[in-house]
Amino acid sequence: MNSINELYHEIVMRQKTPKEGSYTTYLFSKGLDKILKKVGEEATEVVIAAKNRNREELIAESADLVYHLTVLLVEQGISLSELEVELTSRQGKISKTQDRAEITEL
Repeated sequence: MNSINELYHEIVMRQKTPKEGSYTTYLFSKGLDKILKKVGEEATEVVIAAKNRNREELIAESADLVYHLTVLLVEQGISLSELEVELTSRQGKISKTQDRAEITEL
């Protein structure tokens, strides 16, 4: 797989044409809760790998997260072009986020 577009297309095809023994088919058969659980697990593993400053692990876990997130997008019927439109709409905007005040002990 060379691009996120190819990955997305492959996942869509697996959803339309399930293949026995396919992990993607397994995820779709288990449903949304299983897919969400995997997205959460992989996100946590990305955080741990980054915290440990383990480059190879971070790359591997990030790939896992992108894969599972893509499965979620397909499951929810969200296209990559919709995601691209959202990202594009955010370009050049000034962030309104501010640091929150620290919580101090009472």
